[in-house]
Amino acid sequence: MSESILVVDDNQEILEFLTEVLGDTYKVHAAESGETALQIMDNEVIHLIVLDVMMPGIDGFELCQLVKSNVNYCHIPIILLTSKNGHRAHIEGLEVGADAYIKKPFSPKFLQIQIANLLNNRLKIKTHFASSPFEDVRVMAHSKTDEAFLKTLDDYIRKNIEDTQLDIETLAQHMNMSRPTFYRKIKSLSALSPKELVDITRLKKAASLIAENEYSLSEISRMVGYSSQSLFSRNFQKYFNASPQEYFNALPR
Repeated sequence: MSESILVVDDNQEILEFLTEVLGDTYKVHAAESGETALQIMDNEVIHLIVLDVMMPGIDGFELCQLVKSNVNYCHIPIILLTSKNGHRAHIEGLEVGADAYIKKPFSPKFLQIQIANLLNNRLKIKTHFASSPFEDVRVMAHSKTDEAFLKTLDDYIRKNIEDTQLDIETLAQHMNMSRPTFYRKIKSLSALSPKELVDITRLKKAASLIAENEYSLSEISRMVGYSSQSLFSRNFQKYFNASPQEYFNALPR
């Protein structure tokens, strides 16, 4: 159960029902209000939100808009649940950034399929990014806000790529985030830890340098911030399924 689902509904019976329906597949966090949901998001890695529209205080539309407009959370897909009928309510849900919209009453199986589809589609993109030497980090963005976030982060990592001590504290500070918030953002957005994201960025740069055929593998290892060539080779093999030398030999001439 690697994915965490946040279920938000002011009806305790519905919360218990959804927790039971989803609990065998996902780690479920339950919130009876928008305010509680925001507190949970501040402390947990959340991969998807199932959100009721009709709630006192911060309602579902408002919470959806808050999530989608906040750089800390905007990558999280949201499924809105509503008893409202008509196209107007559906349009309003899409306008505030919802990824899916389900009318009550609904089939539990239908909800499970919607969740699985959203998560699987994003996982495919994350896997493709991690295993493709030349795929841009922005392929994982699902909004303009995330695209700008990833571009800024990637530019900073590449600018400091020779720094063997580049760490999560430095990156979080550059992105104006606390360390925990930055970690949750990267983990949920990419399925990678910040350290793994830095490693992959180093290796993508290495793949580009190998293709240029102007430097030795030991030089490239140092140029992308590896103090150990053996670690560089192991990580390259891990992500790209080929050693640096095998990768070079397979390049078209």
